[in-house]
Amino acid sequence: MKLTLANIKELKRNSDSPLLKRVCNYVIDRWSDYDDKKGIFTDVLHYGCQSGIVGELIYYSDTVRFYKQYRQEINSLLYDLMNGTGLYSPTELFGDKWDKEDPLAQDDYNQNLLAWFGFEETLRNIGYNFETLQNCI
Repeated sequence: MKLTLANIKELKRNSDSPLLKRVCNYVIDRWSDYDDKKGIFTDVLHYGCQSGIVGELIYYSDTVRFYKQYRQEINSLLYDLMNGTGLYSPTELFGDKWDKEDPLAQDDYNQNLLAWFGFEETLRNIGYNFETLQNCI
């Protein structure tokens, strides 16, 4: 599929996933900021949400709200990644970034990490639909 604004909007319209719709809105909102539309994806996926590139996911108050709002979908993404990689603990996936004393992500720190993970993985999954992004995400 070709990376066009119309195709992003179509993905959003055809999805039942509130998280995917939210991330599509991010792409739609940033569309006019980029001459090379691949940059919308590569900036986030190369530097991560932790870089501050996703302005609505900088502060704990925002990331914790995001995680709580999309917790089921984020947990499903995490489960799929664990199955796909054979790594079955968040510490194995996130390394020393994961607070081992909060294994169930009850506190802000791990919820923040999971919010970033959910956003980035969803953006990556959206990007897989477009041939121009196949080699850069």
